[in-house]
Amino acid sequence: MHEASPKLISTWRIAAFFAGIVSVWSAIGSPVEAFDEVSLTVHMVQHLLLMAVAPPLILLGAPALPLLRGLPQWMARGVAGPFLRWGTVKLLGRLATHPAVCWLAATFALIVWHLPAVFESALRSEWLHDFEHAMFFVTGLLFWWPVVQPWPSNARWPRWFIPLYLFCATLPCDVLSAFLVFCNRVVYSSYLSAPRAFGISALQDQECAAALMWTCVTIIYLIPAVLVTLEILSPRRKSLSEETWPGLQEVSSQPLTSTPEVS
Repeated sequence: MHEASPKLISTWRIAAFFAGIVSVWSAIGSPVEAFDEVSLTVHMVQHLLLMAVAPPLILLGAPALPLLRGLPQWMARGVAGPFLRWGTVKLLGRLATHPAVCWLAATFALIVWHLPAVFESALRSEWLHDFEHAMFFVTGLLFWWPVVQPWPSNARWPRWFIPLYLFCATLPCDVLSAFLVFCNRVVYSSYLSAPRAFGISALQDQECAAALMWTCVTIIYLIPAVLVTLEILSPRRKSLSEETWPGLQEVSSQPLTSTPEVS
């Protein structure tokens, strides 16, 4: 599609999208997955990739536009268009992408899946483990939706709210990380009997995993918070959504043969 219509979507967005796909593969399809039952640190890497790395990259790739443009016209006009314009679907979409719902969904997933009983159950059950990863990824997409504002979404709250939104999201991670670091006991008992693949004790592995979450989440959330703050403090610059989605709010009313440009 990019070769056929290079102005449809920019190269850097394609790169972001594929980087997000690679991040998902690294979490659940690469050799990394083989170590998630023997190392909490590796398990935490999976969670970070699914919650904090892959979702924003995929959303930055603006996947909705090429997906819709890639559908056969009969399907886009006769199925996808009417379905997306259906009042119930629009209402559910607005509800699901409300910033408060997005934040609560991601926080809920983080807390619930790290409860010892739930975490241990997921380690013992393959389907539950897969569901856990799927939930992390889906709630990750929801969480990053208000931050990235992918096409065709519109800002629901003022842009100055985003740094506060991201800061509040670090708090549950900070509490969980601090608990895992300073509790002085192995919280997830399965790792007590697991092989020591990296030559460190189960408690040291837990402390390493918590430190990784603590630092990575802080850095990952800090970057967009700083960028949005700079955007707010530079009134002469267009906002991110205005700068990167020019005119795309009218795409739904354009003929499918047209190709709006995404910078």
